[in-house]
Amino acid sequence: MELPWLGEHCSERACKQLDFLPLKCDACGEVFCKDHIRYDDHKCSSAYKKNVQVPVCPLCNTPIPVQKGEIPDVVVGAHMDQDCKYNPAQQRRIFTNKCLKPGCKRKEMMKVLCEQCGGNFCIKHRHPLDHDCKGSSHPTSKA
Repeated sequence: MELPWLGEHCSERACKQLDFLPLKCDACGEVFCKDHIRYDDHKCSSAYKKNVQVPVCPLCNTPIPVQKGEIPDVVVGAHMDQDCKYNPAQQRRIFTNKCLKPGCKRKEMMKVLCEQCGGNFCIKHRHPLDHDCKGSSHPTSKA
């Protein structure tokens, strides 16, 4: 032991390792080695002060404040039942471009416009021959 004044001993009773780079717990203020610095590793009695998580509503993505002693699942459930701003009618729809071919009920994410008649069609009916195109006298292909 050349330099006994350097470093500090781990505060964990079972460890007491001399650590030259000790870490101080931000909750309880005691000094620990790298193996015992986590709240769970040294059974920190003050962890509740720092180890706080805020749940988020799965419907409206709003953070829900939880008071000390409350169960997060119960608080989020109460928010969903009473205060939630989620409205399924306002949910943005992705497939909004309806095919104009008579009898077809398919919708696409993007517009698929016919170059001859300018109509919007699904992938299956996008070619002029597939939707009985009225744009020109004879359907042509650029291929």
